[in-house]
Amino acid sequence: MRTCPCLTFLIVSAAAATAGEVVLFDAAALPRAAVVSQSGGKFEWRDGALEVETKGDAGYPGVLIKGAWDLSQCNQLILELANRESRGEIPLTIRLDNPDADPGKSAGVFIDRVKVPAKSLKTVTVNLPPALPHAREINRKLSGMKRGPLATTGVVADLEAAKVAGVAVYLNLPKLDWRWAIRRIVARTGPAPETPAWMRMTPDQFFPFIDVYGQFKHQDWPGKIHADEDFKKALEKERTDLEAHPGPSDWNQFGGWAGGPKRAATGRFRVEKVDGQWWMVDPEGCLYWSHGPVRVTPASAVTPLDGREFYFTDLPKADSPFALFYTTRDVLLWPYYEARGIKRTYDFSSANAFRKYGPGWFGQYAGLAHQRLRSWGMNTIANSSDARICRQGRTPYCDRFEMKSPDLEGSHLGWWKFKDPFHPEFRANLRKQLLARKAELDDPWCFGFFVDNEISWGHDTALAEWTLQSPSTQPAKIEFVNRLKQKHGTIAALNAAWQASYADWDALRQSLHKPPPGFREDGVEFSAALTEAYFKNIRDEFKAVAPDTLYLGCRFAGSTRAAVLIGAQYCDVISYNLYRHTLDDFKLPEGVDKPVMIGEFHFGALDRGMFHPSLVQVADQAARGRAYEAYIASALRHPNIIGAHWHQFGEQPTAGRFDGENLQNGLLDVCDTPYWETIEGVRKVGYALYSIRRGARPTANPPARKP
Repeated sequence: MRTCPCLTFLIVSAAAATAGEVVLFDAAALPRAAVVSQSGGKFEWRDGALEVETKGDAGYPGVLIKGAWDLSQCNQLILELANRESRGEIPLTIRLDNPDADPGKSAGVFIDRVKVPAKSLKTVTVNLPPALPHAREINRKLSGMKRGPLATTGVVADLEAAKVAGVAVYLNLPKLDWRWAIRRIVARTGPAPETPAWMRMTPDQFFPFIDVYGQFKHQDWPGKIHADEDFKKALEKERTDLEAHPGPSDWNQFGGWAGGPKRAATGRFRVEKVDGQWWMVDPEGCLYWSHGPVRVTPASAVTPLDGREFYFTDLPKADSPFALFYTTRDVLLWPYYEARGIKRTYDFSSANAFRKYGPGWFGQYAGLAHQRLRSWGMNTIANSSDARICRQGRTPYCDRFEMKSPDLEGSHLGWWKFKDPFHPEFRANLRKQLLARKAELDDPWCFGFFVDNEISWGHDTALAEWTLQSPSTQPAKIEFVNRLKQKHGTIAALNAAWQASYADWDALRQSLHKPPPGFREDGVEFSAALTEAYFKNIRDEFKAVAPDTLYLGCRFAGSTRAAVLIGAQYCDVISYNLYRHTLDDFKLPEGVDKPVMIGEFHFGALDRGMFHPSLVQVADQAARGRAYEAYIASALRHPNIIGAHWHQFGEQPTAGRFDGENLQNGLLDVCDTPYWETIEGVRKVGYALYSIRRGARPTANPPARKP
């Protein structure tokens, strides 16, 4: 497939297809629109579609369609899109640009995201933002949020609709290569949703927009806290509910299946295949399926304040008892704040727990966390939770840590750079981190640890490319060059194989450039070798320190096939973070039969004062509960899946965390109040966990204890 030159086609203004429609793009029409590549996206016109190929390590790859359109009378964008891949749904970003657009600063753009199922053609509708009198002025005072309070539609809404100069369709930092297509893009007028009152406020009326409890100030919803007395009422309601729902009757102390088949009791958790299904086996020999939330911690809403103090109502003075919460933080996530230079934060969620429970707030919060989980039909405290809660011997748990070791300097994408497994300090650093967690690793209530999270693997030669783009002193690069010497013998032979022109081996070592396409065979081989060194070194050290604890892998969120195949040889459990509606179509690579843990999933909506509906949006909280039930049921039906963990226990900050995430993803809101509609879905599937796993359907509702 060729890459089209930037401006080879006539730029056209859209013609109306029917009354009230503005055609921005039609692949079947002539003259053809002006299409340019974005971040290396390759495209060609074929069979009435613009066929696009994008790479997994290219930033924001896709296409930009140029034109001149007045969309001021339109409130919907209709796109006909195709996903040519069979491995799953493709997440595409849609962006409209003004002539002076600066996407990096979210200025002069409208951005939204859509998903297209595997091997399908789908027509998607994107709602365009209404004309708001003060939106630009307010939006340009906002920062640090993935989605702001004026974005009723889209992720970013800072567009002058009468002056649209481009529409871009692309992937947002993809980890995989994709093939997809665009057939048609049309703007039109559809039913207009009601515009909330706060969207027409002046800046003086709008700011501050976060109240003393960390909630959105200008909206009301069921269960919102308006005064301190409301905490007591919420707690009384919840205690009544917990008393009525003490937990599933067929669980043992670990949440294992007390009435199910018995296996050998070893005193520790392990994995075993039973009657064609993978299971965990708990310390008492009962079959166990892991069901619970990530980040069981009161510090879920640690909010950056730097340069944003005017967002917040009545932040506490230095002599206030609530000033303590300028210093409380989440231990696991705090390095992410520090890495971004964030200096000042406020922990709204912990402050609210203090309001709710009083001076002994943490102890009461911790105890209630265990009671809540059992009552909700959950038997796991998943990773990134507060160790003081995990270590109470009441609920099984797992945890994770990120490797602290020298980077593969040429690597990019992902949360952190890839760690160099050939570095002589790699294993020693790993052992040091494991020994620091020895008490947890040896705890019979701890079933396993993840090492690293959502690593960026790129495509099948990416690790080798990044190695060659690293400094000459990089241990992985030294190893790679030595292997190339052994294989090719001379630099002339390598140049012939790669169609390269390196003067000598030292020139290859010194080069920081991406290698030529001819290196592919060697690139695939070394990427696999580096991957194997990574997993093998971790397993060897992990089992030397904690032989009876499960190595749960690295939480794949997009990966190469080779990474999964190699990881399966060394991990006790393969882990994936999979944000989707169902796992019915989830498959391991051919030839792999291993237990699988779902490390993260969630759903969210916009009916409870949050600005971002999470990575998988649903209509409202009732739909959220139904989506939860369906997802877990699909996981229970899968013979390889041994658990699934919701992300996360408490809500993210309304005004954004270290990276701006402000998703409606909690089982509890920022004021420690359960989302009751979601909990209903959690209970329904949680109380029927083992009957569903063995083939039965869930009952209509979990039984309440008789008074």
